[in-house]
Amino acid sequence: MSHNWKDVLPIDSIQEIIPVSGGDVNQAFRVETNSKPYFLLVQAGRSADFYTGEIAGLEEMAKAGITVPQVIDSGENQGDAYLLLSYLEEGQNGSQRELGRMVAQLHQYHSDDGLYGFDAPYAGADIQFDNSWTDSWLELFVERRMDKLHRLLVDNNKWNQRQSDTYQQVRQIMVNELTRHKSDPSLLHGDLWAGNYMFLSDGSPALFDPASMYGDREFDLGATKVFGGFNSDFYATYDEAYPLSEGSELRIEFYRLYLLMVHLHKFGATYESSVDQSMSIILNRVGD
Repeated sequence: MSHNWKDVLPIDSIQEIIPVSGGDVNQAFRVETNSKPYFLLVQAGRSADFYTGEIAGLEEMAKAGITVPQVIDSGENQGDAYLLLSYLEEGQNGSQRELGRMVAQLHQYHSDDGLYGFDAPYAGADIQFDNSWTDSWLELFVERRMDKLHRLLVDNNKWNQRQSDTYQQVRQIMVNELTRHKSDPSLLHGDLWAGNYMFLSDGSPALFDPASMYGDREFDLGATKVFGGFNSDFYATYDEAYPLSEGSELRIEFYRLYLLMVHLHKFGATYESSVDQSMSIILNRVGD
């Protein structure tokens, strides 16, 4: 690495800094020391506040009793944002039932004042969403997230007029359904796909890399349906611990569509057919 991290990081006896897999947003490194390893995330060309939301999410999930990496330090080094975390040692096996129980525990942690949102905005590498506190989940999800994605896809020529018109039909279904649906503002992971959980060396589950907010808990379940990695034991145990209400299958598809639209915005045509299919599923389920 070009940066002199030994003069920046508040840890002693750094022996080696090794690149590891860290997703498509960050550069990630294992920091070896004489005593124990650490996990270092780096976002090139960003100020220190790039990690504000992730730090807040990790700290909030820890308050809820969820196993997450501990925040050690954050800041900026030669124009690059960084976040130093404790290192979680991955094991070979774990229980999807325990994972389902953990996610249900996370979702039973509610905002004190009954509001939706978060103290920090969502700040991805190529898109931001306003998480300002509101008493309306409809506002937070549909108006601030879905409508913004719609505008971006149209403005960047990733959606044609037909797809835009279809979105407006889907949007009305969302508005109608979410107006009827009453949910408590649950603490969400915010990006709950298979790449953001792990089983530790003792087999217990842990979560990491959050994009947290307080919202409808089914939002996280929608994310689990995009790329797989969660089996029937996960969903059955979750529903035992925190039963879902009527109509959840349709609403979960709303949130699956959201994440597919994020990926269409970010990666382009690879996700176009998946987005179109998800909108068709929503329209057909309401038409049944």
